[in-house]
Amino acid sequence: MPISDSFINDLKLRTDINDVISTYVTLKRRGRTYVGLCPFHNEKTPSFTVYPDTQSFYCFGCGAGGDAIGFIKKIENLDYVDAIKSLAARAGLQMPDEGFDDSLAKQRKTILAINREAARFFHSYMMSDEGKVGLDYYLRRGLSNRTITKFGLGYAPDSWDALLKHLKEKGFRVSDMEAAGLVKRGQKSYYDIFRNRVMTPIIDVRGNVIAFGGRVLDDSKPKYINTGDTMVYKKTNELFALNLAKDSGKDALILCEGYMDVISMHQAGFTNAVAGCGTALTNEQVRLISRYTSEVILAYDNDEAGQKALDKAINLFNQTDIQVRIPSLSGGKDPDEIIKTQGKEKFAAMLEGASNETEFAILHARNQHNINTTQGKIDFLNDCVKILSRVSPIEQDIYVSRLSEELSVDKNSIKLQLSNYSKRRNYRERRRETTSAVSESMRKNHKESYELQTSTRKIKAEDRMLGLLLHHKKLIKYTDDFDPEILTAGFHQKIFRLICDRIKLQQDIDLINFSDSISDSEMGRLSGIIARSAESSNPDKEFKDCLEIINSEYFSEEKKKTDMNDISDDDFRKLFNK
Repeated sequence: MPISDSFINDLKLRTDINDVISTYVTLKRRGRTYVGLCPFHNEKTPSFTVYPDTQSFYCFGCGAGGDAIGFIKKIENLDYVDAIKSLAARAGLQMPDEGFDDSLAKQRKTILAINREAARFFHSYMMSDEGKVGLDYYLRRGLSNRTITKFGLGYAPDSWDALLKHLKEKGFRVSDMEAAGLVKRGQKSYYDIFRNRVMTPIIDVRGNVIAFGGRVLDDSKPKYINTGDTMVYKKTNELFALNLAKDSGKDALILCEGYMDVISMHQAGFTNAVAGCGTALTNEQVRLISRYTSEVILAYDNDEAGQKALDKAINLFNQTDIQVRIPSLSGGKDPDEIIKTQGKEKFAAMLEGASNETEFAILHARNQHNINTTQGKIDFLNDCVKILSRVSPIEQDIYVSRLSEELSVDKNSIKLQLSNYSKRRNYRERRRETTSAVSESMRKNHKESYELQTSTRKIKAEDRMLGLLLHHKKLIKYTDDFDPEILTAGFHQKIFRLICDRIKLQQDIDLINFSDSISDSEMGRLSGIIARSAESSNPDKEFKDCLEIINSEYFSEEKKKTDMNDISDDDFRKLFNK
């Protein structure tokens, strides 16, 4: 049974979507709306829009949209009921005791409880005589008992079902353990996934244990085993140690590759260090970082894989407003080794001397050419022109002056080359973006039209009709003789019936009232319809026009189907060939 309308309406009155979203996104007023950089995809030009009048949001870049509940669901990775609980707590409302289906919320809570108990088990076992081999491993790696406790590190016994038996004794069901990614079904029975491994719990920003990383004590394979995606964990969305780093009081976050790097750095006093969960940085993790800082230091490993990961990370951060700095690390293959061999003071100096992205790229280009030769100098300058074409005019002037003085090349010559290259590149990019945007719009229209076997004209009329009906309840009077079956099957029929049913029952038709009835993708599409529904000077006439177009297109399509059914085989072949 859904949460009652009375509670949702009370929550609606006490929740302002602008206040909710501004906690996560920097918003700027633009007329009657607010705009900002979308937290759900990387962008440099704001396309994320908040509409206070309709208490909705919509991103014209990625199509994400909805109400305050939908926003919290998406950005905090919560289900519907937990999102309601989050907003209710924010508004100072007590959740109703019963009368709603919170089975998903209860399962999430159970999985989190299982993870928490598993973390306690692994840590307690490691601190016992039986698990001393795990503790010795961490001590050999230079970790203190305080650090081990701070991160909740542990050891999984060399047993097939030690954790399973422990969790059973605590009253948990095997099916829930499996859902948490801790046990797996074999041919005869269930067994522990993590065995004979040192264990690192992954904790989210709310303090929940959401997953684990397990490492072998020797060189056996696989070296690492990590929790797969579950109801409470998706590795592409999480950052290890962000729960600690966000409260470090530092302006920047230090991003490195491995859990052990992060733990060593925190122990050495670099408490703003985090690492991605997974093998490569993702767009979702970059967006998560942008919620907590405007500057990131990329302390990646010195090996070839680390440098490839660094290049990918730079490209991802280039799509945001986050300032990137890259230190020149030496004296070890990774931060953990550098701190042990060089000391934390030298490592701190390396971080302090980190270059920005432009300096790093120029230094990298310099290492690719012999600037003592004429051709090497030309090739190096050509690379620098490409690098500087993407920075601000002030940065360009500073770096061009440096290059001119260092290489004894006329500054105006470099600036002319830079200007010509920038014009060509900007023209190519604008043309490519325009072509891509037009092609994508046409592709979507044709795809939807083909899949739904209806015209784009009819789909546009249906969209506009829904938008008008949401803005003007009185228009329902024109639908008395309208058959919803002639609407395009799926989204349009479903939303039309939901709106009409609520209007007839004299219920509210704000987006928040549909949150438990439609999917996230449907909510995004409906938000887009509302966002594009400009004010109408004559809503009655426009609504009737939409109904007329829908009727006309429907019967035109039905006639075509009938004509095709009546056509002879020979005529069909001629039509097909034509």
